[in-house]
Amino acid sequence: MQPHTTVILDNGASSIKAGLARPPDGIDDDQPKLVPNAIVRSKGDKTTYFGHQLERCRDYSALHYRLPFEKGYLVDWDAQKAVWDGVFSSEVLNVDTADSSLLITEPYFNLPNIQDVYDQFVFEEYEFHSYHRCTPAATIPFGRLFQAGGHSPPECLVVIDSGFSFTHVVPIINNQIQWYAVKRLDVGGKLLTNKLKELVSYRQWNMMDETYIMNHAKETCCYVSTRFFEDLETCRSNPKKNSILREYVLPNFSINRHGRVRLPNEELSATDQVLAMENERFTIPELLFRPDDIGLEQSGLAATVAASISLLPHDLRGMFWANIGLIGGSTNFPGFYERLSSELLTLTPVEYDLQIYRSEDAVIEAYRSAVAFVNDPGFGASVVTREEYFEVGSNASRRKFTGWQASSAPGDESAQESMMEDRSQPSRKPSRARARTTTAPGRRR
Repeated sequence: MQPHTTVILDNGASSIKAGLARPPDGIDDDQPKLVPNAIVRSKGDKTTYFGHQLERCRDYSALHYRLPFEKGYLVDWDAQKAVWDGVFSSEVLNVDTADSSLLITEPYFNLPNIQDVYDQFVFEEYEFHSYHRCTPAATIPFGRLFQAGGHSPPECLVVIDSGFSFTHVVPIINNQIQWYAVKRLDVGGKLLTNKLKELVSYRQWNMMDETYIMNHAKETCCYVSTRFFEDLETCRSNPKKNSILREYVLPNFSINRHGRVRLPNEELSATDQVLAMENERFTIPELLFRPDDIGLEQSGLAATVAASISLLPHDLRGMFWANIGLIGGSTNFPGFYERLSSELLTLTPVEYDLQIYRSEDAVIEAYRSAVAFVNDPGFGASVVTREEYFEVGSNASRRKFTGWQASSAPGDESAQESMMEDRSQPSRKPSRARARTTTAPGRRR
């Protein structure tokens, strides 16, 4: 029997989108709680903030971040547990994990040994009744992204997930990710923020320690240019006064005022400090389409999408070109949709139609799709229970959650052999010292 409440964690490397779903009542948290996925030390406040506590911070200058994720993978489990403890506490979700089920997202191409630690934390640390683990794109077919105009969800689709660490192109057939055709672009929100810090520090103020401030400047000032060289020439011909220039007023935390874009004809005080955001506004997001500008030997996003679709069955490619969806915070840049559409249009075969679907809020689209997945009648058959885990260990998850290790291109027998070798490895079972009976009242330690 499934628990009454299901906890949904879209566990991103930058932020966690957390909420509750209650399928019998249909009362769901459609608007998730956004929790920074980090332990943050403020030099100004001389205080350490765990995840959701960051909103209490009064001085965001020179914040030091301890991130659970490194290069797209969850590696610092102590930091992650500290953040999760706050999420499950009365300050955020106020949930009893022992009487709840869990749906959690994981990185694409997650490593098997890291997946085993997910199982251990879910069942041994938090004692969830059951859980399902999947990638963000795997939930999208259940959501509303592709159902504009009342259409039924397509059988074949491509999800472009541009997040904090990477950008992934994920083709899906009948709710199953085609892992052999998944492509990764090593450009995400973190790299863009770091490059903006370097540019601004070289040209104006030293902002190398101001990750929080520069990330906000990136989100409020930057855009994707649809005419890159014309905009570049505009900035070059008249650097001090042109239509592209924006002035970002740096925050003043002594009076609790955050950073903002200066309004036209706005008077500034004598203490205000200003960043002149000129060609930085569009050269930073340009890396998504031209990663070779910084020496990455990879194709741009449009070419990556075309390469992924070219690996799929020939008679289905038209459906993939007609069903491309955008999720992830880095797709929110103004002009991103228009630039991607124009570049993909030149790469789309003449016999196919091109259609790109945008979300109202790309950051929480995976979360909302996960809510729909939990309410789907088939969700109960896709979870692993605590009893199954204590019986066979992580083998229960490997059998239930079909991952990239079990996928191969048609006719690729070498991948099948590799998968069999991986499955032959001994399963990580719960330690006897920490194993508990499933009938005992569960409480988090």
